[in-house]
Amino acid sequence: MTTRPIVGLEDYVELFEACGGTDMPYLRAHFPRYLATLERFLERWDRDTTGSLLDIGAHWLHQSLLYSLHGFSVTAVDVPTTFEDPHVRALAEHHRIRLLADPLPEQAEALRTLPDDSFDVVLFTEIIEHITFNPVAMWREIHRVLKPGGHLVVTTPNYYALRGRAWHWRRFLGGGGSGVEVDELLQLPTFAHHWKEYSLRELRRYFQRLSEDFACLAAIQTEAYRSSASHPRLDFAARRIEKWLPPLRPNLYMHLRLERKECGIGIEPSWS
Repeated sequence: MTTRPIVGLEDYVELFEACGGTDMPYLRAHFPRYLATLERFLERWDRDTTGSLLDIGAHWLHQSLLYSLHGFSVTAVDVPTTFEDPHVRALAEHHRIRLLADPLPEQAEALRTLPDDSFDVVLFTEIIEHITFNPVAMWREIHRVLKPGGHLVVTTPNYYALRGRAWHWRRFLGGGGSGVEVDELLQLPTFAHHWKEYSLRELRRYFQRLSEDFACLAAIQTEAYRSSASHPRLDFAARRIEKWLPPLRPNLYMHLRLERKECGIGIEPSWS
């Protein structure tokens, strides 16, 4: 299939404005990531036609719409408060995106309503770092609804990014601890936090442990999707370093295929 961009940013923004608007600064900031993820995915999409796609953590449908425009039949999953927004609902109705609200992500309550083998693609982008619960029950349902031969796309920040959390030496030397900072913990809503950021090695291990049914098609440290307008000189220097040292790049991209359904998700979480 072609990997050319479907729409430019301004054309894309107009589609949201026509349905009442959205968080435009966020959309503009992340549009390059949405487009780059789509193009990387299509490089390994091994079919001549589109199919059914499940976007988990779809939020304001910023990415769901892109795949819908490309011809995929999209089902978007997120917490109920997001889908109560009338602008989100208007966009979904206009572009035939099915909304599936999940009040209990830990139990994958909404996913349980879906038939077996009902999706060709699952998007799990910029979600894994926000998970605060044991994810095994959720992955069982994702494994169940993904067709044999189906694709899974995961993106997340790289913990070892040059400009990432791993290099906060002042905080380390000052006894500030690691992970979510106390002020951030108290001031931001739960889903705003990056509770766990991964290295590429950890991400590989994550899916190897989940199930041998998954085959990794691509595991990449990706460069920044956009330049920094506030610190152009520092951004230029950082990009030069990241270009030559991929482990320090800011983002991770993983593309998996569910080769078979023989092993399942065999992990049983326990206190022991």
